[in-house]
Amino acid sequence: MRRIKAILAAGALATTLVLPALPALAQQGEANVPPGVESIAPPNTVNAPAGANPSGQNPTAAAPTEAELFQALQNGRIDGRVSIPDSKAAVLQQPQGREYRAFHEGWLPWIGAIAILGMVLALGVFYFSRGRIMLEDSPMSGIKILRFTFLERFNHWMTATAFILLAITGLNYIFGKRLLFPIIGPDAFAAFSQWAKYVHNYVAWAFMLGLVFMILVWIKDNIPDKTDVNWIRQFGGFVGKKHPPAKRFNAGQKMIFWSVALGGLALSASGLMMLFPFTLLDINGMQVAFVVHSVVGVGLIAIIIAHIYIGTLGMEGAYDAMGSGEVDLAWAKAHHSLWVEEEQAKTAKGAQLPPGNPAPAE
Repeated sequence: MRRIKAILAAGALATTLVLPALPALAQQGEANVPPGVESIAPPNTVNAPAGANPSGQNPTAAAPTEAELFQALQNGRIDGRVSIPDSKAAVLQQPQGREYRAFHEGWLPWIGAIAILGMVLALGVFYFSRGRIMLEDSPMSGIKILRFTFLERFNHWMTATAFILLAITGLNYIFGKRLLFPIIGPDAFAAFSQWAKYVHNYVAWAFMLGLVFMILVWIKDNIPDKTDVNWIRQFGGFVGKKHPPAKRFNAGQKMIFWSVALGGLALSASGLMMLFPFTLLDINGMQVAFVVHSVVGVGLIAIIIAHIYIGTLGMEGAYDAMGSGEVDLAWAKAHHSLWVEEEQAKTAKGAQLPPGNPAPAE
C-alpha cells in the first residue's frame, strides 16, 4: 500500500511539473509556422508542389532545424502543407518576394524621384531660358475656330481629373511613409492612406472609361506621317520663332497621345490584376504586375507634367483649346496650319482672317 501511494505521489508530482511546460515546448516546435499550416516540409521538398513527397519520406517527419530552413531558403522557395482551402498559404517564403521588397523599398523611390523631379527641373530650366512661347509673327485676329467639341473636352477633363487623383494616391504608396508620415503623424497618415486606397480603386474606372473614349475618338488624328518628321527636325518651334506646319495634332501631341494610350492600357491591365488578385496570376505574377504598374505610372506622371506645362504656362493661347474649345484663327494657323486648311476646305463659310491682316508665317 505504501508503494502504491508513493508511485501515485511521484506521478502527480511529475504531472504537475511537466504539463505546464508542454505548451511552451509545442510553441517552440511550431515556431514560424503561419496559421493554417500543419507543418513545414523538409528541405528536400523545396520547390515541390504542396503535398508532394519526392524523397519518399514520411510526411509526418520532424520539422527541419533553423539552419536547414535558412539553407533551403537560400536555394529556393519553401512550401508547407495546409488544411485550409487556400493553397497559396502553403508558400512560406519565396526568393521573388525579397526581390520585390528590394525594388519597392530601394529602386522604386529613386525611379519616381528622378522621373518626376527631373521633369520639373527640366521644365524650369526651359521656361527661364526660352520663356513662354508667344504668337510673335502676327497679333491675335479675334476670330475663333472650333478645335474641340464639348464631348471631347468633357472626356478630357474627366480623364485628366481621374489621372491626377490616381497620381496623388499612387505616389502616397511610394513616398507617403517617407514624406507625409513624419509631418502628419501615424493616425492621420493611416486615415489618409485608407481613403487614398478607396479613391484609387474606384476612380480608376473613370480613368479607364475616359481612356477608351479618347483612343476611339482621337486615334485617327494621331497616326504618324511625314509632316511629323519635319516638325521634329525643326524642334516643333520650341527653338526659334517659326512653327513648322502641322495637322490637327503635331508630332509632340501625338507622342503625348500614344504615351497616354499605351501607358494607360498598361496601367489598366496591371491595375485590374491587382484589383482582382490571384484571378489570373500567382504571387509572382502579382509582384510583376505591381512593378509594371508603378514604373509606367511614375513615367506617365512625368509626361503629363510636361503636357500640363505646355497647355497652360508654356504656350500662349494653348489653354483655350480645352477651355472654351475655340482658339484664335491666327494661333491655329501658326501652330496647326495644315489642319486650318483642311477645316476651311470643308466649307466655304470657314473662318477667315479679316482683309488686310497678313497671314502668319508658316
